[in-house]
Amino acid sequence: MRRIRYHAYGGPEVLTMEEAGVPSPGPGQVRIRAEAVGANFVDVKFRQGPEAGGIYRRDLPAVLTGDVVGTVDAVGPGVDPGLTGRRVAALAEDAFADYVIADTEWLAPVPEGIDDATASVLPMGAPVALGALRAARLSPGETVLVHAAAGGIGHLAVQLAKISGAGTVIATAGSPGKLDFTRTLGADAAVDYSAEDWPERVREVASGGVDVVLDSVGGRVLARSLDLLAPLGRAVVYGVAGGEATDIPLTSLFAVKSVTGFSLLAWRAAAPKQAREDMDQVTQHAIEGRLRARLHARLPLDEAAEAHRIMESRTQLGRILLTP
Repeated sequence: MRRIRYHAYGGPEVLTMEEAGVPSPGPGQVRIRAEAVGANFVDVKFRQGPEAGGIYRRDLPAVLTGDVVGTVDAVGPGVDPGLTGRRVAALAEDAFADYVIADTEWLAPVPEGIDDATASVLPMGAPVALGALRAARLSPGETVLVHAAAGGIGHLAVQLAKISGAGTVIATAGSPGKLDFTRTLGADAAVDYSAEDWPERVREVASGGVDVVLDSVGGRVLARSLDLLAPLGRAVVYGVAGGEATDIPLTSLFAVKSVTGFSLLAWRAAAPKQAREDMDQVTQHAIEGRLRARLHARLPLDEAAEAHRIMESRTQLGRILLTP
């Protein structure tokens, strides 16, 4: 079979297609014949390597993670053979390949009528967005500020914030096209956070501050967001796409504000029952048409480098899928 790996850190060109044996599922695992693979920005940071800074480290040679949509074609020991032939989605470690191994515990069944882009967010993207909102303890009617709202997870967070009862959703993005895109998702206001005065534009919408901030950027964006929190406001950090982790001054939290982090893997370990229910909930939203992942581009597997170029250019609107 074919798979993508890289043997050196660097630009998208380090991603190479290789031939490899078809893997066999172990206990508690299934093998999926991949039909579409969702690319995630975090792999751009890993591929750039330690010299790019930040918290991202992966030993070489390295594989790309991703959200795989496909059909189960083999099961491991102890796994229900009835899963064979089922269409599923899963977050996988070695995802950019013709055949992928995934743990049965966190498979997301893909109902009929769900498009590939939306199916690809059921195991990871949508549960992260929903989990971050849970961590924020969002109450109906509150104001939510979503950073990087045109990206793979951000565009789901905008939709799920509205579904969850947010009164006002303010989306930030870095270009006019992205701002328009977030409005089509249901954002009540859109702000260009590449402009130096973006916090003032947020205050024009929420003069008393925002109740919740969902941030995957980090660095100065997070630091300035803390100033925008209303009393009792909560910021949830679920990524550091900007590559810069920032120190949070404790004095900024004395005004009854709080900051928490969110990781899907940590959530699964700490609250597995709720994490499983979150997957079921986002699937139901998709079935009923309330939640849709937008498709930015669909490329052949051997154009994985182009997928990374798109993500690095920050022109992405929604999901990028690779087709084995």
